Amino acid sequence: MKSPSLRSIQVFEAAARLGSFAAAAEELLLTPSAVSHQIRDLEREVGVVLFHRAHRAIVLTDTGRRFAVQVSEGLGLIAAAKRSIERGGKSDILTIHTVPSFGSQWLMPRLSRFSASEPDIDVRLNASVGAVDLAAGEADFDIRYGNVFPAWGVEVRPFPEETIVVLCAPALAKGRKALRTPSDLHRHTLIHSEVNLVTWSDWLRLHGVANVDLSRGPRFDRSFMAISAAADGVGIALESRLLIHRELESGRLVLPFGDDGPRLVCHRLLYLKSKLKLPKMRRFRDWLLDELAASER
Repeated sequence: MKSPSLRSIQVFEAAARLGSFAAAAEELLLTPSAVSHQIRDLEREVGVVLFHRAHRAIVLTDTGRRFAVQVSEGLGLIAAAKRSIERGGKSDILTIHTVPSFGSQWLMPRLSRFSASEPDIDVRLNASVGAVDLAAGEADFDIRYGNVFPAWGVEVRPFPEETIVVLCAPALAKGRKALRTPSDLHRHTLIHSEVNLVTWSDWLRLHGVANVDLSRGPRFDRSFMAISAAADGVGIALESRLLIHRELESGRLVLPFGDDGPRLVCHRLLYLKSKLKLPKMRRFRDWLLDELAASER
């Protein structure tokens, strides 16, 4: 059997993805009639119907849906191979600078998914609390905590709002001094994160709790250290729920008062507007925002 032409495969992929012969024609700079003929020819070549056709509408058949998935993957491999040849076989390096806690608690556990979806992009991850000079090429992206004052030409994308929650090891939540209400906190050691936007003083005032000694308890200048201390049973911490997915899933941490807590934007993504035309920039930005949206669900 004669193999389908690459052109007919590209036309099919566009029609399947867009759900319309007319939209596919517009994207590929063809006429709707030419798209329809290409699809008919492809169906004759493979010997199956790929689309159900109705008045001004098309719907993929079951076979068409399976074929569309395989075609999309195949064209993706071809595109990746083309990019690799254009770079002389070298990978495309993307440099990301991030604040340490977001990097270790949220980004690192998910980077393998980005690498799997974008095998031609190698990530270089740097972490520190200071800002980097994006215009000087110190990084492609900078993930910052708190308010930022961007330089000219830098785009700022706020992350979704994060919920600040009380967290601790299961043994503390259900032990002899069980945590049933916020007023029970006065019987426990509080872990302080010194640079967080929401402090214990803020949280206790919001919940109408007084007579808690805030002068005592260990203090950390990094959230990942406070989270680790809480998981080890050192005390009760107050951190962003976004940063503790792994610990909640493994059972090392629990939320004694549930998901109740103030919500606010804590992190922001910075990048040069002029560099967003680069495919690697768009791919990482879109992937990151999609992953963040999924984390909030």
